[in-house]
Amino acid sequence: MGMVGGGRDAFIGQVHRIAAAIDGQIELVCGAFSSTAEKSKASAKDLFLPDNRAYGDYEEMIEKEKALPEDQRMDFVSIVTPNHMHAPVAKKALQAGFHVMSDKPATFNLEEALELRELVKETGLIYGLTHNYTGYPMVKEAKHMIKTGQLGKIRKVVVEYPQGWLATDLESTGQKQAGWRTDPKRSGACGCMGDIGTHAENLMEYITGLQITEMCADLTTFVEGRQLEDDGNVLLKLNNGAKGILHASQISVGEENGLNIRIYGECGGLKWKQTEPNTLEALWLDKPVQILRAGGNHANLSESTLANVRLPAGHPEGYLEAFGNVYKNFASTLQAKLEGRVPTETELDFPTIDDGVRGMAFLNALLKSNESDQKWYKLPTI
Repeated sequence: MGMVGGGRDAFIGQVHRIAAAIDGQIELVCGAFSSTAEKSKASAKDLFLPDNRAYGDYEEMIEKEKALPEDQRMDFVSIVTPNHMHAPVAKKALQAGFHVMSDKPATFNLEEALELRELVKETGLIYGLTHNYTGYPMVKEAKHMIKTGQLGKIRKVVVEYPQGWLATDLESTGQKQAGWRTDPKRSGACGCMGDIGTHAENLMEYITGLQITEMCADLTTFVEGRQLEDDGNVLLKLNNGAKGILHASQISVGEENGLNIRIYGECGGLKWKQTEPNTLEALWLDKPVQILRAGGNHANLSESTLANVRLPAGHPEGYLEAFGNVYKNFASTLQAKLEGRVPTETELDFPTIDDGVRGMAFLNALLKSNESDQKWYKLPTI
């Protein structure tokens, strides 16, 4: 793996490195870790990389890695930059023949996402997107239960992602993460909804297998002087006739990363929350509430769930392990490609460029719905 971004003082780069390393399938071999060559090379020293694999910028890294013998160069690029750099780095990597794993959202805007999807198809290379919450074992169990019809036809979905860390004007203090996430030049046209609302949208579509067709959105900027929205509430219509509610907020004081989802079908329901990720509640018309656990209940869990569980009962798995599952499946698919075999369904279970396009279309429609006087705004077919 070669990495772009994620140098000193960066949060998400270290998360990606830990997640990639958990299963011993991926080794960090090179990087361009910062927008300045000096800081990039200092960050490489922190990670004990040799001087000749520490690059001043991503263009130099991709060009010099491509010039190395095939058995020595990186196999893929991990992109952990602010949003505005995702597409340029991914495009350069794909054109040079390198696979890509990118932090979300896939691109700065929908136009870039559509262009990138065409490039992925054209090159035939693997593109992964770290919607990491899809990696939780009990999220995969929820998906399996719905896919196999255990809840009947889905009628209603409620998904929420409240945070409180931007309840004040944190960006004016020089805090790096707040600075770029509230800057439309680096984050994109959405703030809160681009940062965490897309996670809620992706989680809902991943688990249910359904897609949003129409929405009625209300976006608000509560902190005075902030350029992007910090709270959003959305009514949804899904493609099977189900109705949904999506709420994301970064001004919900005291909340940490309260992602949670509730799904109700004709004969059952499911509840999952990230603050207790190893538990899935199943609700039934004709029997008591069922508690499923990632570390236990192995006789009752699906193969797709068990393939993403590492530890026995009593040892909790969390955020980093879920993130690691996205990297593990990406790496297994890449290994299958290198071996000339067809990857399994389990190996292919990671977010792709199609999820990235859906996420950008969601944000695009949110903005248009919020600005429109009409009640419902239709998402375009893409």
